Amino acid sequence: MDAGDHHETPSLDLKNLNVISVLGRGAKGVVFLVQTENGELLALKAILKSSTQNNRRICFEREILDSLNYPLLPKLHGVLQTEKIVGYAIDYCPGLDLHSLRKKQTEKTFSDDIIRFYAAELVLALEYLHGLGIVYRDLKPENVMIQENGHLMLVDFDLSTKLSPKSPEDHSSTKSMPKMEPRKKKKIPYFFKCCDSGISPEDSVNQVELGGDSMNNESDSVQKSNSFVGTEEYIAPEIILGNGHDFSVDWWCLGIMLYEMLYGTTPFKGIDRKDTFHRILSNVPNLTGELTPLRDLIAKLLEKEPLKRISLSKIKGHDFFKAVDWDLILDMARTPFIPGRKDAEDLKGNKIMDVEPYVQGVFEVAEDEKMENNRNWVEELNHPNQVQNDNFFIF
Repeated sequence: MDAGDHHETPSLDLKNLNVISVLGRGAKGVVFLVQTENGELLALKAILKSSTQNNRRICFEREILDSLNYPLLPKLHGVLQTEKIVGYAIDYCPGLDLHSLRKKQTEKTFSDDIIRFYAAELVLALEYLHGLGIVYRDLKPENVMIQENGHLMLVDFDLSTKLSPKSPEDHSSTKSMPKMEPRKKKKIPYFFKCCDSGISPEDSVNQVELGGDSMNNESDSVQKSNSFVGTEEYIAPEIILGNGHDFSVDWWCLGIMLYEMLYGTTPFKGIDRKDTFHRILSNVPNLTGELTPLRDLIAKLLEKEPLKRISLSKIKGHDFFKAVDWDLILDMARTPFIPGRKDAEDLKGNKIMDVEPYVQGVFEVAEDEKMENNRNWVEELNHPNQVQNDNFFIF
């Protein structure tokens, strides 16, 4: 993410945006559905300036968004700054998130075929990010949105960090990894000037220095992060232990997600945070049912020792993805679920919202409540429906 590679990022003005509704709320921002003057729908993440202790983290997320050029990842459509808030606008995904979609299913789970499609797209998204040197570190269903065409979009880079990129030799698919075009630098609002510094901030808390670095068997980087970050039920063992971590933590999170899509719950959830962490470090995931390629893959992803955890090339070559053509996934027109499209006519009856007071109120309440997790997305009235019949495709 070189400073000279930023494409032209327009500045947004709240006065020119129709703020329609709240899409979600995270630990650091509120996401609004907004409509531009030309009718385009975008997701605007607004962050209260006074609630941020580290402005560099905001700038780093903006810098990541500005560097992305991939169909399964968001594009940065503009940045915004007022006296009280900063924000940026990305693609709006009308299908909401994968967590909401799973909860709408009769059994609160997905079939193996549907899991295969979503898992394959997540593998491609992570492969692309790792190629840029980005460790995502917060993979969970709430951060996986469903685009208008039914394909996924990985959002929210609050907890991401930067290590040395994976080498091109690690990428087994050329079509699924489009090259980034050089981007011209443009003047941006003053608050975001720190984004030109190439920073790689770390939010390190509660570290336990135990030594003995262990490297993933496919990692080219000698770097490791020692930050204690993530969402409780998805955190990898090496993060809890404080041994340092690299790209392989994302494969652990993928294993947790696949387990959740298959069984309707995460594998190590305890009665409190301490119990959950103990289970992550000590317990083997309970993969009930007949031995299938999916359960085998989950077990390999949830290997507690990073050196022994399955690597990217072996993930893509695993029996669960045996019939997957990695170069054609992004071109699939018949996806498991295609959300209904919102247009200008649907939005006429919505009450226009005042962003600044709303964000200020949210973060004042959040500070009082001292929120401990990120599972706090706002539910919309028009939830996604059931996914299409499981026979929509057979790999």
